[in-house]
Amino acid sequence: MKIQVLGTGCADCITLYENTKKALDESGKQGEVLKVVEITAMLKYGVTTLPALVIDGQLKCSGKMLSVAEIKGML
Repeated sequence: MKIQVLGTGCADCITLYENTKKALDESGKQGEVLKVVEITAMLKYGVTTLPALVIDGQLKCSGKMLSVAEIKGML
């Protein structure tokens, strides 16, 4: 599983990245969590608000802070 956290490095982006890593660990599933900071990569997903979460190439959420439990539900 490939999980991408799209963001420019703001506090919300960092928190979403940390919550995503924790959710993956707690879920017991295999995967990698990547930070994406390049604007061109973000535009590929049509993201207009940050942070955003992409799982296996599909945009799951944009512009909202997700809890660990919410992310686990998406994995």
